[in-house]
Amino acid sequence: MFRVTLTALTIALASIATAETRVPQSQAEISLGFAPLVKQAAPAVVNIYAKRVVEVRDSPFGGDPFFQNLFRDFGQSRPRVQNSLGSGVILSADGIVVSNYHVVGMSTDIRVHLNDRREYNARVLLADQESDLAILQLEGASDMPFLRLRDSDTVEVGELVLAVGNPFGVGQTVSSGIVSGLARSGMATGNARGYFLQTDAPINPGNSGGALIDINGDLIGVNTSILTRSGGSNGIGFAIPASLVRQFVEQARAGQDAFQRPWAGMFGQPVDADMAEGLGLERPGGIVISELHERSPFLEAGFRAGDVILDVGGEPVNTPAEMIFRMSVAGIGQEVEVHALKDGEMSVVPVRLIDAPEVPARDTVTTGRKSSVPEMVLSNINPAVLGQFGLPLSLAGVVIENPGPTGGRMGLRAGDVLLSIDEQAVGTTSEARDALRKARGRVTIEIQRGNQRLVSRFRL
Repeated sequence: MFRVTLTALTIALASIATAETRVPQSQAEISLGFAPLVKQAAPAVVNIYAKRVVEVRDSPFGGDPFFQNLFRDFGQSRPRVQNSLGSGVILSADGIVVSNYHVVGMSTDIRVHLNDRREYNARVLLADQESDLAILQLEGASDMPFLRLRDSDTVEVGELVLAVGNPFGVGQTVSSGIVSGLARSGMATGNARGYFLQTDAPINPGNSGGALIDINGDLIGVNTSILTRSGGSNGIGFAIPASLVRQFVEQARAGQDAFQRPWAGMFGQPVDADMAEGLGLERPGGIVISELHERSPFLEAGFRAGDVILDVGGEPVNTPAEMIFRMSVAGIGQEVEVHALKDGEMSVVPVRLIDAPEVPARDTVTTGRKSSVPEMVLSNINPAVLGQFGLPLSLAGVVIENPGPTGGRMGLRAGDVLLSIDEQAVGTTSEARDALRKARGRVTIEIQRGNQRLVSRFRL
């Protein structure tokens, strides 16, 4: 017993002597604290202050649980400046920074403060609300401290991690914990819809966009949200994996201003225990295909409804969100091997990863002032539009991209599909524009919203 204790003490004393110059390399060193790791990583984590201008209405019904919804467009519209506070992570010496979309999205003024008190203006290079990620460029920055990106697929449950950010605006703060779970793809938190790492390291408002790092100081995820009833941390936090962040940085450097994710062109559902037994699988897992678009790359590769996708690129997939994550990490233009159960047999099928086709052309039009519903933006439905608005694959025709002020007062919304105008079916944007221009006195508009068909009649 004395020999073991003495050995541990020797290791501890050696660790103290070298703590200022290197990252902890053993459990004994880690038990002494994370100070060397924090000194290494903290300079690359920044505080972000952003401003955006939004239109608000002064309404006497504001706060009323009934009338505020009926009269949401009532009152004078006026601009208001909104301030947001969050964190970010520097990823390159030339000042590429990753943060959350909900921190910097639609901002008109972004100011970034480094740990050493330097300040920089920043502009958004690429932003994506669905993934809740944004890539920024610090203006005039050079020789910046930065964190390396680690392959998220090498992360394991139980690893020690640190969360670094600016909670509640109190200044840079570090909290510790472990990786609590992987493949959290059933969560829909904030703006983000997708695949997350879970941690019990305390995360609070202001930590959004901050770093989740391992004991080597590498970035494994970008902190984005928590599950809470009180507003404070309950030990259930989520981070967007670094593998997806890497793809964002590559697209931003390539000049993209919106994230391009591969299009699957299909719908599917997770395989549960009952389905696994019926399909002859040893255990539940994978996605069974329920519907395929005629231009889907999976249909082109030979997949049919009823086939089961088990993994993409060698990584298992158990939900549609997880499959889209795997495709997004691989990137458009790549070919991935998909392991699947087809006609009762295991197969390996190569699938091309493509962008959602713009076929047929959108032919976007904006209705004129003489239209019965002026300033409404309409587009023909194609795969890109289906993905943009989350519409069923079987839909065709015309979608409302922006209802305009008049259409908004009528109750029309972005994403509504026009079926008919004054009982005349509309299949293209030009047909819809002409029908709206001809309407006199009254107009009857039939739309599809989700799984509902709605008919609205308006007096002009």
